[in-house]
Amino acid sequence: MLVPVHQSLPREPELLTHREDEVELEPFYDEDGYDYELTEAEAKAVRRKKLWRRVRRTTYVALGLMLLAPVVAFAIAYQVVEVPNPEQVAADQSKVISIRYADGSEMARIALGEANRTLVKYEDLPDSIKNAVFAAEDPTFETNLGFDMRAIARAVWYQATGRESGGSGLTQQYVKEATDQSDATLARKFNEMVAAYKMSEQQDKHDILTAYLNTVYFGRGAYGVKTAAKAYFGVDDLQQVTPAQAAVLAGMIQSPSRSEDLPYVEERWNYVMNQMLRFNWIDSTYRETEKVPERISLTEQSGLSGPRLHIRDQVLEEMARVGWDQEKVQKIGVTVHTTIDPKMQQSAEDAVNQVLDGQPEDLKTSLSAVDPTSGAVRAYYAGEDGAGQDYARETLQEAGSSFKPFDLVAALQAGKGLGSTYDGRSPKSFDIGTDKPLVIRNASDRGNSCGEQCPVRKAMEMSLNTVFYEMVLEIGTQPVADAAFEAGIPKTVNVYGEERKLLSNETGGPPNIGIALGGGEAQVRPFDMASAYATFAARGVYHEPFFVSKITKDDGEAIYQHVDVSRVAFDADPTKSQNIADNVTEALRPVLKYSRLECAGGRECAGKTGTHELPDDAGQNSKAWMVGYTPTLSASVWMGKNEGNKALQDARGNPIFGGGLPGQIWKKFMDNALAGSESGRFPKAKPMGQYDNPRPVVTTTNPSTNPSENPDRSRDRTTTQETTTTPPTTTTRPPRPCTGLVCPTTPTAPTTSDENDPDPGPGNNVRPPGGG
Repeated sequence: MLVPVHQSLPREPELLTHREDEVELEPFYDEDGYDYELTEAEAKAVRRKKLWRRVRRTTYVALGLMLLAPVVAFAIAYQVVEVPNPEQVAADQSKVISIRYADGSEMARIALGEANRTLVKYEDLPDSIKNAVFAAEDPTFETNLGFDMRAIARAVWYQATGRESGGSGLTQQYVKEATDQSDATLARKFNEMVAAYKMSEQQDKHDILTAYLNTVYFGRGAYGVKTAAKAYFGVDDLQQVTPAQAAVLAGMIQSPSRSEDLPYVEERWNYVMNQMLRFNWIDSTYRETEKVPERISLTEQSGLSGPRLHIRDQVLEEMARVGWDQEKVQKIGVTVHTTIDPKMQQSAEDAVNQVLDGQPEDLKTSLSAVDPTSGAVRAYYAGEDGAGQDYARETLQEAGSSFKPFDLVAALQAGKGLGSTYDGRSPKSFDIGTDKPLVIRNASDRGNSCGEQCPVRKAMEMSLNTVFYEMVLEIGTQPVADAAFEAGIPKTVNVYGEERKLLSNETGGPPNIGIALGGGEAQVRPFDMASAYATFAARGVYHEPFFVSKITKDDGEAIYQHVDVSRVAFDADPTKSQNIADNVTEALRPVLKYSRLECAGGRECAGKTGTHELPDDAGQNSKAWMVGYTPTLSASVWMGKNEGNKALQDARGNPIFGGGLPGQIWKKFMDNALAGSESGRFPKAKPMGQYDNPRPVVTTTNPSTNPSENPDRSRDRTTTQETTTTPPTTTTRPPRPCTGLVCPTTPTAPTTSDENDPDPGPGNNVRPPGGG
């Protein structure tokens, strides 16, 4: 009997590959020539071995390609990429930026030119600058191959996780600057790395560092370290730059557009100084004793001067926000078309100069004008010194009674109407659940009341504090803040070097009851008030304000075109939002006649004055406002002092009210800016809530208040007292109205004041006893 060989004969151990080949090449035969099939178990084993052999071979090929491909790519890229020439890079960075008015005439030209651009040699660079730049950007520059693999790996990780990181050494940064490639891709990083390596192979470190420092952007329009030293510290000789000054310059390389953000400048300076200490480029004594060096004021290279420098700053800031910062556009040369109307801008400057002629020099003012139909900024006066503080967008001020229209919006949204009545008598005591009742006064207890049933429209005309205080107690403070946000007051702004949340208490909750009278937490930027009132003029449609309409290249091709950002403001229903805005306008139109600030030629205007009382002196004011509009233009005027809460007095030593000098500036500007243009008309408001007055309004007047005797009646001044010789009318408010409010812990109201009346002559701001 024949027995299969695979059963009768034991097999000797063999190499796995040998057995696989033997099984694969031919059947299994015994010595008699009989062939036998493998068992099922052996067949499975063979198939597994064949599968794994294919996997191994594929893996070997893949690993080989993974190792070979980058080498091949690097070799190809090395031959293709070119090392930029620093002289050519410098020339390409000096293109002209032309800034134009809305009518196409030129406002300014920003061009560095040869006079402002000097290339330095390596021997001109002091150790203070070299060490500061190494500390800030590339500590291993003098030993690396042109790139830092750890930094690149970190950049890859950050990009994979959605974060941002430079990840580039000095050589790579130079390549990026020279090639004008800033897209956050791995391909760009790879090309930069190859070019940086090639540059390191072809040039020594001294030449690379010199090229870098001659072309990198430091902010303030300064390309190159020599120009930067002049722009920041007024230093012509780089050898005179101290390590502390060098740390400021080096710190700006990372984010040069933030050169005027002082907290950021200090943060970066501290970082660079600490790095210099870490690498022993300064000693601990120097680090501990040095402070952030003082910089010179921003120099002007555009041909502008005075208040129009602030326009340039706003234009450049907006360009950066839309992706076309100064550093970028100077490499291609552009024309920036702005919204500023040259006639209106001149009218703004003339109005300020004429009204403030002969007035105290420490009075500061701003004027902002916005087109309600589009949000286009037509005039912008943020201060006489264009290199100084911007008093339109870089300051927060209590709005006083110019905030009361937002009270009215919230009331209309809550179902109230212009005919709804409140007790307008003064003084008035409010029991809000505190130990003592809170006493609220109108500007004067004599001659400034419309009685126990005072309609809202009349209270707005006379700016009666007692009415609006009670109104906001009823509807809550958060609806008032929301109404202001809907109109165009931003919820957060960056002022004083930090992000500030507006119209809320310290914990971010609803604002205090002081918002009712524009005090306490009712702090806003003057520019935003012009934009918010423009929403009333636009019948309840908000248009985001803007300075730049388009940016074009030299050949006329538009690389940026403004797109209107608008929304229905006061209600999801456009018709209701329109009705609310129209009712606010109807309430504000009589204010200007009452204040004798009517627009010339019968032009329809609406507006509101505001004054903030000096906290420690009820007889003085610290801020004064006038905000108003026509159907085609909205403008706000603010006046104060840069010292903060200081008495605001005119040349005669009299307190300044909103209807005084600010009102004069506003009226003069509006009359001149709109002269010759078509007079638009406000639509008649559709009734909302209680629209009609319930009965004839009886107002109390003070016989001694005669306009010819006292032209400034100060009708809109908010005052508070806890004791009075006149018994106050008491309104007992249960604790419920404080729900959602931050009620005062002591019975004192915010020290805000305001007035609705004009000042027909310079310095005439006398407040008579009958003022309200």
